[in-house]
Order: sequence, then C-alpha cells, then structure tokens
Amino acid sequence: MELLTPDLEFDRIEDITFELLESRGITALLIDIDNTLVSRATSRIDDSVFEWVRGMKQAGVSCCLLSNNWHKVIHDYADELGVPVVGKAMKPLPVAYVKALSTIGAHRASTAVVGDQLLTDILGARLCVMPCFLIKPLSTTDLWYTRIFRKIEQRITR
Repeated sequence: MELLTPDLEFDRIEDITFELLESRGITALLIDIDNTLVSRATSRIDDSVFEWVRGMKQAGVSCCLLSNNWHKVIHDYADELGVPVVGKAMKPLPVAYVKALSTIGAHRASTAVVGDQLLTDILGARLCVMPCFLIKPLSTTDLWYTRIFRKIEQRITR
C-alpha cells in the first residue's frame, strides 16, 4: 500500500547521513521522538543521537520534533537537543506536520519525516505529500495502543 510505504528504511536515525539528505534535496527533518530518537525502555537520549542532531544542525539541516505525546518530557528532550517541538500532534492528521513546517520555515518537498510507525509517521507524511524514512523501533517497549498498531502494521506489510 503506497500510503504506508516509506521512501527509505534505516536501522537507526544515525544511519541517515547529510550526504544522503543532500542528494535527495532534503534540508529539513520532522522527527518522531518515542522509539525513534528516544528508547521507550530507557527514556534517555543516547550520546550518538546528540552527536547526530548536532551534525545535522551544523550541516544546515533544520530539525523539529513531532510527537503525539503531550507530556512535559517531549519539551525536555527538545531543550536538550536544542530543537523545536510540536506535541499533541495527532499523527497522522496533517495539521501538526504543517505547524512543524511553519515552525522551522521549511517546505514540504524539501522536508522528510522520520519515524518508527507506519500508521502514524509514514501515513501522515504521505497525506502531506512529504518524503519519509522509517526507523526500526529502538525498543520493543511500547504503549498498549502502539502494540496494537504494530500488529496491524505487521499484517499489512506481509
């Protein structure tokens, strides 16, 4: 199903290089938090993620976190990484994607969405006609409803 097909898949976000983004004309990223940047099992940002975000910013890639989460912790993560955040996103609905683009002054065609879920991150990117990259979840620890979404995703992608 095309609406649920990412442009590229990666094991970890750190596998996305500036050179790859540049070759695709990508100058900005909208990035999911839970199990994409931060493992739900540890609730902490790995040093390698700090370095990756710092490298992207130094290369001129704008980043904005985009999360369905509504708790204060997402703002703490954004502050730690030095990037803006749009929470309560209600992904896959397009409204928060548009808000995130506006927040960083980016355009759809040159902004990729990065996340670990087909039914939220990737579907939302497709509804907004944006490039998208799927990351393998950092942990098998998930909220109860995310586990349901993952089972649905598995059935769809068989």
